[in-house]
Amino acid sequence: MYVRRSAAVLAAAFGIGAVAAPLAQADSPSPSPSATLPAGLFGDSDPTYDGVWRQSLTLLALDSSDIQTSGRAKDWLARQQCDNGGFAAYRPDPRPDCDAKTVIDSNSTAAAVQALAAVGSYEAATEKAVGWLKSVQNKDGGWGYTPGGPSDTNSTAVVIGALGAAGEKPAEVRKDGKSPYDALLTLALPCDDGGAFAYQPGKKGELVANADATAAGVLGALGRGMVGGPGTAAEAGAGCTDADSPEQAAANGAAWLNKSLAEDGHLLSVLPGAEDQPDYGNTADAVVALATLGDTAQARKSLTWLERNASQWASESGPAAYAQLIFAAKAAGADPREFGGQDLVAQLSMTGPSAEGMQMTDTAVVKEEGEKKDDSPFGTWWYAGVFLVFGAGIGFLITRRKGKQR
Repeated sequence: MYVRRSAAVLAAAFGIGAVAAPLAQADSPSPSPSATLPAGLFGDSDPTYDGVWRQSLTLLALDSSDIQTSGRAKDWLARQQCDNGGFAAYRPDPRPDCDAKTVIDSNSTAAAVQALAAVGSYEAATEKAVGWLKSVQNKDGGWGYTPGGPSDTNSTAVVIGALGAAGEKPAEVRKDGKSPYDALLTLALPCDDGGAFAYQPGKKGELVANADATAAGVLGALGRGMVGGPGTAAEAGAGCTDADSPEQAAANGAAWLNKSLAEDGHLLSVLPGAEDQPDYGNTADAVVALATLGDTAQARKSLTWLERNASQWASESGPAAYAQLIFAAKAAGADPREFGGQDLVAQLSMTGPSAEGMQMTDTAVVKEEGEKKDDSPFGTWWYAGVFLVFGAGIGFLITRRKGKQR
């Protein structure tokens, strides 16, 4: 849900994909065997577009599983912060302050706030980050991916989660009298159109249902962060009623997800010109959303599907994917340490820095020669999606949970 969308928008921000590349060459970015990665960073794929994001999800997932991460891992994330409080997707050298060329975004910032608030002892950093988020709030009460960009459901939802994690009351964080919940209500489709959330309005103001945005929108409308449930909302399982409150919008979105999951137990990743594929990330996010609302029946069915089918996806995709599955398991009341015969918590922990097979330096971990593992959440589908976005002029496409369905 969140991961894929962030990747696609970041690609746009950096101007990637202006020239289409053959799919045969669209492999995930991964450092060469001798590449230097920061000490404390989870995962060993290129962190350019997801370093802060995957670190934040990892810290959240491990904290929710009562695992104490190293100070190095937490400090690495905190040091990524710019002096103005915001976070970029990744800064190879965080020592100089961010300049005008640094793309600071709401998603990286909000994810970092949720993670640092969870692990504790970073109050000054989270306070400064929340201040930056408030300073770039749009007049409709929401947030876009980057400052000044039009509000979207995913960005607004992840910021709501950050505000709550930092002890703020999202309903009271207003710009021109509008709160984040007001922004979400404008992005909720009426019941005649299914009650889902759109990512953003189209050029003519039209709203198109989006699974990634709907899962995010349900959590945001409930005022919850990425870790989610379990919940016991009274609206769980109710039919669609045109929303006049965030709670009703969440219930409508959950009903739409429930219907979308009912037939196969999972969502599909739909990319132009490509065969539909199971969407593991968006399915995990949908499980979190449904369970957090209190609609546990479908959440558990879809979690069972993930237990049977998502192992390879998580192994290939890395830390953020393991974190999503942990969120889904915990929200639905399952044990992530016994997930289809696997221990997700142990597998996620193993993607972190280890003294074995690595040469430690003051600023980096150097992988042993010959070791090369792609754990990027942005695989072939992500790169294909980015090129299609630019070629078609869509402007937004999710490839894991962020697109038509990442």
